[in-house]
Amino acid sequence: MAEAFHFELVAPERLLVSDEAIEVVVPGTEGQFGVMKGHAPLMSTIRPGILKVRRPNGNVDEYFVRGGFAEAGAEALTVLAEQAIPVQDLNAEEIRSQIQDAEEDVKDAKNDEAKQAAETLLSQLREVEAALKAS
Repeated sequence: MAEAFHFELVAPERLLVSDEAIEVVVPGTEGQFGVMKGHAPLMSTIRPGILKVRRPNGNVDEYFVRGGFAEAGAEALTVLAEQAIPVQDLNAEEIRSQIQDAEEDVKDAKNDEAKQAAETLLSQLREVEAALKAS
C-alpha cells in the first residue's frame, strides 16, 4: 500500500488542509499531475480546476482551486491557491458568475495578450463547470 505524506492546501483567507494524504491530483497549468510520497521536487502553477486528495482511510476530498502554486517534494506537497473551496461547498452560481466576469473580460480586452489570457481563464472555468455537472 502507498505511504502517506504531508499535504497542505492554503488559501488567502485560511488553511483548508494540513494532514496526511496518499495521493493528490493537482490541476497544473501544463496539465493534471499526481503526487505521492517520494515525488521528485517540482514547482508548478495551477489553473482553475478540481484538486483531489486521497486520504489514508480511502476517502477522496475534492476542492475547487483557482490560481496559485504547488510545490512538491519527497515528503510533502503544499498548494498555495488564490482561491480554494471544498467542492461540497461550491455554489454553481458562483462559478457561473466567474464565467460571466471572464466573458466580459474577453469583450473588454485592450490587446491580444489580454484577450488570450481572458479566453484561457474562460475556457478553464467552463471546464470546471462541466466537471461539477458531471459529478
